[in-house]
Amino acid sequence: MRFQLVDRILSITPGRRIVTAKALSLAEEYLADHFPAFPVLPGVLMIEAMVQSAAWLVRVQQNFAKSIVVLSAVRNVRPANFVKPGDTLRCELDAIEIADALAKFKGSGFVGEEPVLSGRLELSCFNLAERDKRLAAADAAIVADLKRQFRLIGGAELLGWPES
Repeated sequence: MRFQLVDRILSITPGRRIVTAKALSLAEEYLADHFPAFPVLPGVLMIEAMVQSAAWLVRVQQNFAKSIVVLSAVRNVRPANFVKPGDTLRCELDAIEIADALAKFKGSGFVGEEPVLSGRLELSCFNLAERDKRLAAADAAIVADLKRQFRLIGGAELLGWPES
């Protein structure tokens, strides 16, 4: 199951910084099982929201050259508060390094001005075809879909990319 945890890109500075938003609704299916009497966004999904945010910055910096950008390490995670239905989680990620196969970030999550999470992330970046040449078409399809998603969440508009 894949959760989309970035509803909107609020700002982006290629190679340096991204700020995103995720509005938490009571309709999120995982809330039915995660403390049903006290529904909150699970901490691991707060981290995943930061990972997905950082991945958009990696894709932009690498001009969508890699189809897969995934978490490889997380360090110094400090939860500070809950994200409840009706809240909007704002993720702020600063790039430490974005290389060809690895990217490092420090990030924080907020509800309003209240911190809810902070930590450091490392992401691995690759194409499926690097492991099996027959998967080059899958890479192309994934990248095309990622570009479509990037437009839907406002990234292309912020960067002034033409409609297509």
